[in-house]
Amino acid sequence: MADASTYKRPFTLGIEGGGTRTTALLADSQGREIRRGTFGPGNVRLLDDLGLAGLMRGIAKGFPKPDAIGLGMAGARSERIQHRVRASVARVWKGVPCAVTNDLEVALGAVKGAAVLVSSGTGSCCFGKTAEGREARMGGWGHVLGDKGSGFEIGLRGLKAVVFYFDRDGEWSRLGERLLAATGCNEPDDLVDWVAAADKHAVAALAMEVFAARGERDRMARDILKGAAASLSKDAADCARKLARKGGAVEFILAGGVLLKQAGFAREVGAAIRGRWPHAKVGKMKRDGVWGAVDLARGLAREAVGEWECGVEGVGEIYLPPTEKSNLRSENLDKLPLAAAVELMLSEEARAGKAVQAEAHKIARVAGWVARAFKDGGRLFYVGAGTSGRLGVLDASECPPTFRAEPGQVQGIIAGGPRALTSAMEGAEDDAPAGAAVVQFRGVSKKDVVVGIAASGRTPFVWGALEAAARRGARTVLICFDPNVKRREGVPSLVIAPATGPEVLTGSTRLKAGTATKLILNCITTLAFARIGKVAGNRMIDLDPKNEKLRDRAVRMVSELSGASTAKAKSALVRESWVVRRALRRLGLSG
Repeated sequence: MADASTYKRPFTLGIEGGGTRTTALLADSQGREIRRGTFGPGNVRLLDDLGLAGLMRGIAKGFPKPDAIGLGMAGARSERIQHRVRASVARVWKGVPCAVTNDLEVALGAVKGAAVLVSSGTGSCCFGKTAEGREARMGGWGHVLGDKGSGFEIGLRGLKAVVFYFDRDGEWSRLGERLLAATGCNEPDDLVDWVAAADKHAVAALAMEVFAARGERDRMARDILKGAAASLSKDAADCARKLARKGGAVEFILAGGVLLKQAGFAREVGAAIRGRWPHAKVGKMKRDGVWGAVDLARGLAREAVGEWECGVEGVGEIYLPPTEKSNLRSENLDKLPLAAAVELMLSEEARAGKAVQAEAHKIARVAGWVARAFKDGGRLFYVGAGTSGRLGVLDASECPPTFRAEPGQVQGIIAGGPRALTSAMEGAEDDAPAGAAVVQFRGVSKKDVVVGIAASGRTPFVWGALEAAARRGARTVLICFDPNVKRREGVPSLVIAPATGPEVLTGSTRLKAGTATKLILNCITTLAFARIGKVAGNRMIDLDPKNEKLRDRAVRMVSELSGASTAKAKSALVRESWVVRRALRRLGLSG
């Protein structure tokens, strides 16, 4: 190991995180390798924040401080996850700029034409791109949903095959003997407990036994590997088809532990690819993928550090939205007597209601849009991050019991997905492409209304969703608390922006902004459902009474509206499966 002082700065650190191991490499300005190290698994989807921080600290201990860092991490395909990685790097290497992408991107590196990386290790994936920057992918869904042709699938298929043929033929195969020895099991029945406790790495390690068994002319092993090669070649060709016409010039690069260590299997995969893609150029990856991460860091070293440290829209701008400003009335909040602090907070909350009242005509307009959407078979979507997203999910979840809303009629979407309902998901709100993707995958159409909720009015996830929804013809609405927010090229259709002002606790939009959001959402869904016949007078005549309290309420409602006795009202409800409107019709009212 050479002394780092003999090399020329800037030093660039490349980190490639895979499902089995993480490789780090420090290079100097001349591209010379200074130091290299191997660490634990680096799939960020399988690492919590503590695990990710531990991995980064372990790498930092083994290297001089770099001037820039490039990371290609398995699972880091979305901006939300990349933000997690950047945040972890920032805590360990303070002030050092970093760029983050996925491990396939750095492994493939720069390409001159169209190229497809065919990777089979513990997991598997095909990733392609062109010199112009177009990208394509097949696979990479993990060992439960995908990983065709991977070490994990080969090992698992080996286990399944030996027990199947044992059941059918009553004979334990040579492959079975190998798998028992590799797992430490004494007999086939023990495999049930072993596989239930094994992680994907342990199952993937069994692939070497399948390869060894094929070398001994085991028919089961031969068929398993033939199928794995066919799966990889098909995904590779399908990936290439997204980038070029069939038969066009595409380079296929084989990568990953399985393909790089099993030469015979690599040849089989290469032959299968050529069978699917005439004149394909197939070869193995010539350099470690970690050098792609070094290249990423080298590009950073030429940029201004501040540009790469930002990573979040709006950082460094002079303008602050009202929700981020300090409230002069609460500057001594920490020293106020509790009674005075409560009075201050409640008086500020009352301002939220008045601010919402000033936007009443806009709220009414949106409620009308939603009612018409419901009548036409459309849906209402709320999209938000953090508190805003949780309030949207809350309102959506209360519509089925309150109004017997159809499944999916009102949907709440929160940046970061279900985990974000109970845990903070760093970076999820900054991922505009993820907002656009969720609109696509929910099938938003011109029949629907999409309401974005962003207290500051600037959340990229929300804007990504609104812009994508507008392109699909949906009505779009932004609820925010900055009256200065402007529409962007006609998006959204309408902005509702109550002037609630700075929060009592600076930036804590779960307070006034949260209260105002709840008021607005209450109005939208309550009035929209009232307009489509779910309310009579001020009664919920289509509630879904699934507990004793709601059944008692339903009985009282039917009795009061129809004039029938409590007993007759309950009898009508029982006969109509506790559907209030049908019970009212049975009693002679047009509910």
